[in-house]
Amino acid sequence: MLTKLPSEFIKRMEHWLGNDAEPFFRVYREERVYGLRINPLKITPQEWLARSPFPLEPVPWCPTGFYYPGTDRPGKHPYHAAGVYYIQEPSAMAVVEVLGVQPGEKVLDLAAAPGGKATQAGAALRGEGLLVANDIHPERAKVLSENVERMGLRNVLVTSEPPERLAARFPAFFDKIIVDAPCSGEGMFRKDPDARGTWSLAHIRLYAELQDKILAAAANMLKPGGKMVYSTCTFAPEENEGTVARFLDRHGDFRLVAHHLADHFDPGCPQWWNGREELALCSRLWPHRLRGEGHFIALLERSGDAHPGEALAWKEKRKGRKSQPRYPGLSYQEAWKRFAEFAREYLTLDPEQLAAPERLCLYKDQVYVLPDVQGVDLAAFMPGFRILRPGLHLGTLKKERLEPAHALSLALAPADVRQRYELSLETAGGQPEAIRYLRGESLLLQEAGEGFSGWVLLVADGFPLGWGKASNGQIKNRYPKGRRWFAES
Repeated sequence: MLTKLPSEFIKRMEHWLGNDAEPFFRVYREERVYGLRINPLKITPQEWLARSPFPLEPVPWCPTGFYYPGTDRPGKHPYHAAGVYYIQEPSAMAVVEVLGVQPGEKVLDLAAAPGGKATQAGAALRGEGLLVANDIHPERAKVLSENVERMGLRNVLVTSEPPERLAARFPAFFDKIIVDAPCSGEGMFRKDPDARGTWSLAHIRLYAELQDKILAAAANMLKPGGKMVYSTCTFAPEENEGTVARFLDRHGDFRLVAHHLADHFDPGCPQWWNGREELALCSRLWPHRLRGEGHFIALLERSGDAHPGEALAWKEKRKGRKSQPRYPGLSYQEAWKRFAEFAREYLTLDPEQLAAPERLCLYKDQVYVLPDVQGVDLAAFMPGFRILRPGLHLGTLKKERLEPAHALSLALAPADVRQRYELSLETAGGQPEAIRYLRGESLLLQEAGEGFSGWVLLVADGFPLGWGKASNGQIKNRYPKGRRWFAES
């Protein structure tokens, strides 16, 4: 496998690593490691260890992270569809742990797709505060939005905007920011062979310039006293210590700070850049020194007496702005009435426990509830912005009713719904019910559910999978068609 690595990459790493080069290159002859991170909104690590269908080993730097054998396929288990876990490379789990997201904070993930770090941060918020998960590429942002939904996160805005536009609208707004920057991907060479074919020194230089621009935009959005984590999955010092050093030179109100996971990792390498001793506070994750791929992490803090940022230019243009798109002829009051009617009939929760009327948000026939952030009018931030998910998707407005969204089923606990049907995970003369449901099949009601009528929450081993609609002794499948499993799953 070593011969398949770019020759210039080999020369560079031999130069940087010296005697450590031989054990470093040895890992490219070994199998990569596999990891998943459980969703603490659905299950605790202790419960997961007791119930997991896969052999597990804990990831030392992430309390919710576990290694699993490469022979297993957790992505093909109903638990994955239920958002019980996110399949994630173990080293990547360290970034959000370093940042230390706390409930109630306002957090930005600036380059968030496909959603590993965003969903980790969102779960850490425990439903309090706000996460803005952004990706500039619309197709990648769509995948990000689907993963946010799968993990049952309620207080997330998914956006698809350039960093500069976000910075103009959110100066000095966020308590914590994640900048998992686009990079040359050297740390993924073992995991992703395609990354080797696109590698070049020219790309390293281009990525370093892009990282400078992204970090500059992120800096404008961080509150004084806030923290920002910068990470890459590359070894190149131009994109790691070099990017951090250039950022510090240009932003005197920021400093590198030590982080609590440093004992698990190697320090940064000031000697690979300009000798600035502070760069040793960064962390490098080496695949020959831990069970994970290559990563770089720097934790930056903005001084508490920093200038809070310029006034938002967009505020000057708000007069005469168009209102949010609405269902033709339908008022917010009527939309709220329809949601409340659904909730009172099918949920055990009071409607306002899920969606206060003043936080309702309509996009054509789609009904959302905006995150509840004290002192912040999120609706004022939204006009003219590319937003894929403005909070929790409650449902679709139909004639005289609201049809519940798939996102709502995954954000609820089974006890929140009056009618629940437990799908079998066991094989009994055919495919398990849970698999059949995920493939889009309708289900015949057994004795326990014969009295069901209308919307039913389909549950697998206590974890919601989605909605069905019961009538005439069967449950019609309402699992989203675009996400149904194929027969080989």
